[in-house]
Amino acid sequence: MTVTGRSTPATTTTASEATRAANRAPVLELDHVTLELGGRTILRDAGFVVNQGEFIGVLGPNGAGKTTLMRAVLGLVPAAGGTIRVLGQAVARGNAAIGYMPQTRSALAGRRVRGRDFVAMAADGHRWGLPHADAKTRADVERVLELVDGRKLAERPLSELSGGERQRLLLAQCLLGAPKLLLLDEPLISLDPHHQKSVVELVRRVQQELGIAVLFSAHELNPLLNSLDRVLYLGSGVAALGTVDEVITRPVLSRLYGSPIDVMRVNGRIFVMSGDVEVEKHDHEHEHDESGGHSHSHGGHAHGHMHGHSHEHKHQQQPNARDGHKHDV
Repeated sequence: MTVTGRSTPATTTTASEATRAANRAPVLELDHVTLELGGRTILRDAGFVVNQGEFIGVLGPNGAGKTTLMRAVLGLVPAAGGTIRVLGQAVARGNAAIGYMPQTRSALAGRRVRGRDFVAMAADGHRWGLPHADAKTRADVERVLELVDGRKLAERPLSELSGGERQRLLLAQCLLGAPKLLLLDEPLISLDPHHQKSVVELVRRVQQELGIAVLFSAHELNPLLNSLDRVLYLGSGVAALGTVDEVITRPVLSRLYGSPIDVMRVNGRIFVMSGDVEVEKHDHEHEHDESGGHSHSHGGHAHGHMHGHSHEHKHQQQPNARDGHKHDV
């Protein structure tokens, strides 16, 4: 397990993790990285490596910096210290090796645009859909629709699709151009447990089929449990990366939350508790953005496409718990 931040050593690696790393090329590397937002330190002196073909769940308490980390990887938030590298290169806006799904907006639900045209919009935001796309773009759109089992959705307007179906099309957008790293920011928000399960399984299947790396942020660990290779937990300026059994423990989470935390395992599920309160559920019900308000403005999308609008999230907790072409979705 790697635990970094504050005065922690930069790297602590198990033998099994070292073996995995030797067999996989690094896709994302953080080297003594410090991230700041609104005068607050989000991550301090963090160092870890995500390798090719890994599915990483990104978790942490409210305001821990999950979105800020992804925006830093996209080159949209400059690091206050240290270096972030993607495929060995320093981060820069418009990196075609990264596919990005920002947090879902409710505005998608009212769109009459066809699914196929919606996916094509991410290939060139200056154009509207396939009628103006070249043959290469059309072929890539068909390829990603096939990958996400989205052909039946391609002719239907977004307004007639369920939340889970719209997430399939958002994932298809991210896959345009064959990126090596996917950053998925809270793709399970507002989905019921059935659709959460189907979205996680879809991402895992595509990730394994393509052999790419995925950072999948979520409010709760349980929907990801059967798909994770490792978990990245953020909190109190610290990053802990390792297997579920290495990271989801009382000592590690108590440090990340800055208060005593208990971990309960019941019937194959894991509950993170502070006293008698399930902290993941509590954070979800009181979520706000990491700068202290409710308005999010996301920059960057798959392969450098920019979403330049603000939106407001109202999250519901389930029981038991690139800069370049621009388009507005």
